[in-house]
Amino acid sequence: MVINHPYTYSGSTHKDTINETAMATEVNESHLLIIEDDQGRKEFILERPVYSIGRDRDCDIRLFSQFVSRRHATLVRLPRDDQESGYYYRIVDGDAKGKPSSNGLLINGRRIPAHDMKNEDEVVFGPQVRAIYYLLKDSQQTGQTDSTEYDITLINPGMAEDMEE
Repeated sequence: MVINHPYTYSGSTHKDTINETAMATEVNESHLLIIEDDQGRKEFILERPVYSIGRDRDCDIRLFSQFVSRRHATLVRLPRDDQESGYYYRIVDGDAKGKPSSNGLLINGRRIPAHDMKNEDEVVFGPQVRAIYYLLKDSQQTGQTDSTEYDITLINPGMAEDMEE
């Protein structure tokens, strides 16, 4: 005689499901773009599917420099192909209609028309106008913390002289 237990689900018990869930790591991602231009430094938390970047006052991310095109670049949010959930941003030279900017994009020192953004990528739009992209991952596991998350080492130049003695 087989009795269906109310907590049995697909061959595993309710207790097993709770344990598997408790051991899973939850990863929250934040996408941050820091812009430096003629007016200083600005931070943008990226959440929307598309951003226009340029000198035009209608751009989502406005750059202040005479060396930047009105519609210099477009940021597009795309889903990840692999098993990971989440998304990434691709930066493309020019506007959403495909018209390129006058000076192009310099990404990590290379002139390229499009690039899938990775943590700490640098995008140069023109003289003294640049952006740094950050992919911030906040992973939390039940009962544990990642010690590397808090590993910050600050060295005072005076300390180096003391260590040599």
